[in-house]
Amino acid sequence: MKKIIVTLLLFYTCPAVFSQRAIDSLIKLAATTKDDSVRVTALLGLNREYLSDNPAEAIRYALEAKLLSEKIHYAKGRAYSYKGLGLVYIMQGKYLEAIENYEQSLFIFDSLHDKPGVANILSNEGTVYYNQADDAKALELYLKALNVAEQTTDSQRIATILLNIGAVYSNKFATHNLALDYYFKALKLGKSLQDNAIVGTTNANIGEIYFTRNEDEQALKYFKESLKDYEGTENFPFALNNLGKVYLKKRAFITAIQYHQQAFEYAKKLDASLDMAQSLLGLGDTYMKQENSSQAIKYYKEAEPIALQISNANNELKSTYAGLALAYAAQADFSNAYKYESLLTNVKDSIYNTDTDKKITGLQLKFDIQKKQAEVDLLIKNREVQELQLKRQRATRNILLAGLSIAFIFALVLYRNYRNKIKINKVLNSQKQEIETLLLNILPADVAQELQKNGFATARYYEKASVLFTDIKSFSKLADELSPQEVVTELNDCFVAFDDIIGKYNLEKIKTIGDSYMCAGGIPLADDAHIINIVKASLEIQEFIKDRNAIRMQTNLPPWDIRIGINTGPIVAGVVGKKKYAYDIWGGTVNVASRMESNGEPGRVNISAATYELIKDQYACTYRGKIFAKNIGEIDMYFVDGALN
Repeated sequence: MKKIIVTLLLFYTCPAVFSQRAIDSLIKLAATTKDDSVRVTALLGLNREYLSDNPAEAIRYALEAKLLSEKIHYAKGRAYSYKGLGLVYIMQGKYLEAIENYEQSLFIFDSLHDKPGVANILSNEGTVYYNQADDAKALELYLKALNVAEQTTDSQRIATILLNIGAVYSNKFATHNLALDYYFKALKLGKSLQDNAIVGTTNANIGEIYFTRNEDEQALKYFKESLKDYEGTENFPFALNNLGKVYLKKRAFITAIQYHQQAFEYAKKLDASLDMAQSLLGLGDTYMKQENSSQAIKYYKEAEPIALQISNANNELKSTYAGLALAYAAQADFSNAYKYESLLTNVKDSIYNTDTDKKITGLQLKFDIQKKQAEVDLLIKNREVQELQLKRQRATRNILLAGLSIAFIFALVLYRNYRNKIKINKVLNSQKQEIETLLLNILPADVAQELQKNGFATARYYEKASVLFTDIKSFSKLADELSPQEVVTELNDCFVAFDDIIGKYNLEKIKTIGDSYMCAGGIPLADDAHIINIVKASLEIQEFIKDRNAIRMQTNLPPWDIRIGINTGPIVAGVVGKKKYAYDIWGGTVNVASRMESNGEPGRVNISAATYELIKDQYACTYRGKIFAKNIGEIDMYFVDGALN
């Protein structure tokens, strides 16, 4: 998990004052000062001092500061009071309350034209959405914050926002290098400012990238640097848990347990729910690796109520349910294993979301365009003045023409009305047929019929279905070398061929997103043959691409190589939305299929262990090893070599 910085500066004009004062001095100042604005400042200082150790007191002082600010009409004091409340709630994992207070703070800062305050709150709001796995919304807010912050000279705020943007990009392996660019910019600024919070968090996030890449020694290096920077702060348990998970991966179980236990005890003192849940999950995972399922269940069970109390803590909750399902399965308690597998399926998906990826790319482009737009706006204003004068002249002329046109149109409408009545029934019947045909192209037949009959379609659970993803290697680079029309034509040719192939094997097309094609077998009607059929289809798709590439290379065109990934397991399928109906599927099975594709190789079909076990008697396969899937654990992968004789 990446760590996001939440800026704790209470007043932009005096960022380091309160950290150097003892709590008793602030209490004395609040009690004795005759200047109400100074008293507000002291109360907010107490809010910050109690933030880590006593959240209840931190809330009390922030509320007291807000009431006093309202009484003396001190707008900036109210803004910082709402901010102080938001900071406490975000540390407690109470995200809805945090957003409510941040919105109040943002409104006041904006009305005061306080750019540092606006940038700070936008960044903190981004953190709330990041913690809820809404990367697109988080990036939108961070980029807005960066745009505002760059209009100031506040290096510290710019550094924290750069760090937060890097954390969003580090969620996807494909954007790791972009994440590192932002991290190293933030690290440079943090070191120049001698800000341990920024430096510690950046080191932790860089370590996380190396951990994801299985470069464990590099991960340990940066995590240990982070631990030194975080010592004695509310972030200390986070750093301890990072080290624990690396040692678990290295199978140094005793060391891993020591770090996670130390993290839990420290987090418990702070009442830091998120860190407590992550510490307990680390202990559960470690005992599972030691094949001690009873101890693992104990810690997973302790983590469950804590994760449930944290608003939208999807990742922690999914890890809890996944751990419990595996632990009970290891004890052959399949009733409980199935119970927690079902709960896992119902938790909102946060691993695969291609729509989110597209939003993130669009937001980065939008941010770059907005910076250029400011340069153009001045020229546009001059042109608008000239155009306004021309519009007035045109308006006079158009009024005269409009009067003549209306008279002519009215006569024409009366004549056509009679003829149109004759055609209406014929057109309506034709349109009805076209609509039904179009609906069947979008939805499975039984779903379309249910939708027409009832106005809605009920989602269905499938115990066993297979999901296939394709993705074109280096598509962005290939697309850059072609015109938009050529890109669409090439994709259409491929996807039409894919449609024909999967139709031959009774598979259901789900959707295409960019260069990615997604289909499934065993839905909407259960079919035991779907597993073999989806493998046949995947090999035929690769054969089609191979033949097509041979033709392309003869004309000196670059090949379009694709990766294919398949997984088999339970899913939920149904129609989403009221407009632009779309038939879609959800669940852990979909997530793993996506991971099979992204970890495959061009020209090959990469399948999970679940699919392999069902086809191994019909197809020759090559074992590839394991990958680590977030919230799921290690997954075995196999390449499909071909059918057995």
